[in-house]
Order: sequence, then C-alpha cells, then structure tokens
Amino acid sequence: MQYSGWPSSGEFVVGRVDEIEDFGVFVDLEEYEDTRGLVHVSEVAAGWIKNVRDHANVDEMVVCKVLEVDEDAQQVDLSIKDVNDHQHSEKIQEWKNEQQADKWMEIAFGEDVDDETFRRVANELLEVHGSLYDGFEAAAIHGPEALADTDLDDDDVEAIVETARENVSVPYVTVTGYVDLEAPGADGVEDVREALEAAEGNGEVPEEADLTVTYVGAPEYRIRVQAPNYKTAETQLEESADRASEAIEAVGGTAEFHRERRTDEE
Repeated sequence: MQYSGWPSSGEFVVGRVDEIEDFGVFVDLEEYEDTRGLVHVSEVAAGWIKNVRDHANVDEMVVCKVLEVDEDAQQVDLSIKDVNDHQHSEKIQEWKNEQQADKWMEIAFGEDVDDETFRRVANELLEVHGSLYDGFEAAAIHGPEALADTDLDDDDVEAIVETARENVSVPYVTVTGYVDLEAPGADGVEDVREALEAAEGNGEVPEEADLTVTYVGAPEYRIRVQAPNYKTAETQLEESADRASEAIEAVGGTAEFHRERRTDEE
C-alpha cells in the first residue's frame, strides 16, 4: 500500500535509489506516491566520502531516516548513515509484510479491486490493527472477532477472514468449542469418561495439534485446540466433538456441540 502525502521527520522509510550525483543520492520512496527524497553526500555514510558511487547503486533498496520535510518546496531530506543495522532489518521486514498484505487484499477483493474499496478497507484495518499485515494476521488467528471494532460490512469481513485463513502463516492458532455430554443409567459417569477419552483422540491426534478437553460444569466440557493454522485447528476441533458424540450416543446418551460457553463462570 502506498500512502498519499508526506512522511514525517524522524520516520524510517524504504526507498529505491533512482539517481546518483556527486552531491548526493536521489531516492524514490516506495511507501509514498510520487515522492522523492535526497540523501546529501554527508548523510550517505559516516566519515569522508571520496566518491558517493562507492556507497550506493542505482536501483538499490535502502532504508533512510527522514531528516526534514519541506512540503512547500516539495523536498524531503534523508539520511542513510543514521540508520543502524537493527533499524534497517526491522523496516525492511515491515515493508515486506505490507507488500504481502497488498497481495492478500488483491486475493480477498480481486486483482482489479478499485482504489476506493482498497483504501476504505485498508484504512479500517490500519485504524484498528496499525497495519494491513497485522489486520490479516489477527483475522487468521481470531476470525471475525478480530474485525469487530471496524466498520467493515459482513461481506468485507468474510473476504478478509477467508483469505487470511488460507494464506497467513502464524505461530499457532487457538480454537475452542464446547460439548454437552449426558448418559443415562448406573454407568453414566463411566460412559462420559470414555467419551471424553475419545474426544482427546486416544493418542491419535496429529503431532502438530495440541488438544485438551476440560470440565467446565455438568454437562459441559471445553475442547481447546492449538495448531499451526486455522484449518488444522478447526478440523481437529470438529473431529474431537464428533468422536465424543459417537461414543456417548453409542451407549444411549446425548451430545450437543456448541461454540460458546453456556455454564456460568464460577
């Protein structure tokens, strides 16, 4: 996503070296539309510079610190030497993340998404999550709940969540559901226990998923799954509930799966 307007003094920006002169380096700012800045030769590198071309190459990607912005003169003064290695790496990663998020926007809303739609959705994600990338990542982990504070309509939310869950890699996602288990007769307690063991997979849950079943309050039990992606987590949650249902129904009991807790918190 490119921003209109101007960067702020002190901001770190990503740019592409466009032109090199003896007095400095001109840089096209990748994050701002039609905005160009100048890195004076004294700001290219520390120490005395004999030949600026020894320190920069045309088309090279650089991270610069914004020193001063003069909107009237349409001039942006930049520094390369004031950016340390950590700041450089962090900014480049942030920029790459936003480029990736731009691609996710095209997947969600079509490659020919119009500028108005793109900016409307993007501004909502920026307002709530700080960046497009963080918005999609939150949607992958938390689903529609992550977008509840935005003014996006249901179709927008569905498109973002579906795209995020298909494309965003996160350390893990956590999903939770609840199953009510009841069994008649004198063996009811034992039947429920066996149904819970079935819910836990009897040791057959994939290694990449962490599944736990805990007591909430009769007859309700919580199923919690952590997995590397939403699809795996949801699949394991549904299969766990199905195993419990099949086990309890086989002995004449009843089971009901639901996503929200019903028993009052203690």
